[in-house]
Amino acid sequence: MSNRQAASLIDAFECALGEIQTRVCVSGERANVRDVSHSSDEAKIAGVPAIAIAYSGGLDSSVLLALMQRYAARRAIRLFAFHIHHGISPNADLWLAHCQRECERLGIAFEARRIAITGREQSGLEEAARISRYAALGELCRVHNVPLLLTAHHQDDQAETVLLQLLRGSGVAGLAGMEEVNAAPDLLGSADLLMARPLLAASRAELESYAASEGVAYVEDESNADTRYARNALRHRVMPALAEFFPGFPGRIARAAQHAQSAQRLLNELAAQDLDRCVHGECLDIPRLRQLSEDRIDNVLRHWFALRDVRMPATSWLAELRLQLFGARADAQLCVTHMDCHVRRHRDRIFLVPRRDDDARQALPATFRWNGEACIAFAEFHGHLCFEEADEGIDPNWLRQQNLMLRHRSGGERLKPALNRSTRSLKQHYQALDIPSWQREQLPLLTAGGDLLFAAGIGMDCLHFSMAPGPKIRFHWQSDKV
Repeated sequence: MSNRQAASLIDAFECALGEIQTRVCVSGERANVRDVSHSSDEAKIAGVPAIAIAYSGGLDSSVLLALMQRYAARRAIRLFAFHIHHGISPNADLWLAHCQRECERLGIAFEARRIAITGREQSGLEEAARISRYAALGELCRVHNVPLLLTAHHQDDQAETVLLQLLRGSGVAGLAGMEEVNAAPDLLGSADLLMARPLLAASRAELESYAASEGVAYVEDESNADTRYARNALRHRVMPALAEFFPGFPGRIARAAQHAQSAQRLLNELAAQDLDRCVHGECLDIPRLRQLSEDRIDNVLRHWFALRDVRMPATSWLAELRLQLFGARADAQLCVTHMDCHVRRHRDRIFLVPRRDDDARQALPATFRWNGEACIAFAEFHGHLCFEEADEGIDPNWLRQQNLMLRHRSGGERLKPALNRSTRSLKQHYQALDIPSWQREQLPLLTAGGDLLFAAGIGMDCLHFSMAPGPKIRFHWQSDKV
């Protein structure tokens, strides 16, 4: 690589990183993406006081480390290099030693984390390693208060990603490939951390040439040559054939990914508008959904799932969901199961019920004494029982002496919510309050000596209210948010 070409790569990298920094704002300990395109360079730099690199020791991350070292040194940015030791390769210890040695030579803060890969039976070794690696990187960033993590993905990686998504039949979101900047709270374990890829415009050939001309030392991962992995097969067998007939195709695929990203942003905007019209509390209104086209219904459902951290369903699953939701009788208790949740219909509303609530129904009764706490957590019931001071309620002194029990209903329980109202069965109360049947199974009851004091979703039994002067206690059930 000539001096001019090296300078061009450096300029392109620093320009990309500068644009990334304009989109990152640190407020306290929280990192957000925003448009600050008119900020000064000083403000951009001040907004990101620390940056970390995911440093494997391979070609790509080694070039990123070299470029970032000179960039950070001129701007007084704290730079970290984080290395994840998977323990898969017999050379893993040698790679760790190499990375530590290079960071010591360059004067870059270095930390390694050894991980045990879990979940390989469900997702395969490659995907399980990726998930474990990013979780460890996110933890290291939190420990060192780093708001921005850089990875060394480049243009060829983007082309491979888009082609793989295309071969899987992905929609616009998949064909958008990797964004230059994005939050990945599920992957990194934090909503306050951003991940950026400042080398997306650079080709693998450019990185190889820069490493050769600048003497960048790196290691070779032997697994990258294993064509049993889909990405490696694409890289070593398909991409060279495409390059022969379509020279420069990775750049054009990367440009197509940018078009797909733009289209996805428009779809997200449309989905947000449709969701505003269709949302009813935490559920969706079926008559309003019916006013949309099938494509817009699928779009708003995907957006709703994404906001609830539910993995994106297949198009065929959405079509089946639509068919069942809109084809069922109005009084049907419909349930369509997804890997992360149940989608249920109650009257003209659609509810998204987490699969974890299945466990709550199996929770065993919990006995306890109240010692004046404002709130007590019951993990098995996925919620908190809160004790609030009020003018009307139960005598706190009496309550402290009781052996209390939190449990699910067993049938036959009755409750009188007020002196001027009749005692009715819990089923009658649930029906009057229009509480769906599956929610009734999850709402706990509080009893003392076998007497019902409180039913979550309904209220307290007034027969146990104290008429004595002084403050009283009322109960409130707070379900944990998913």
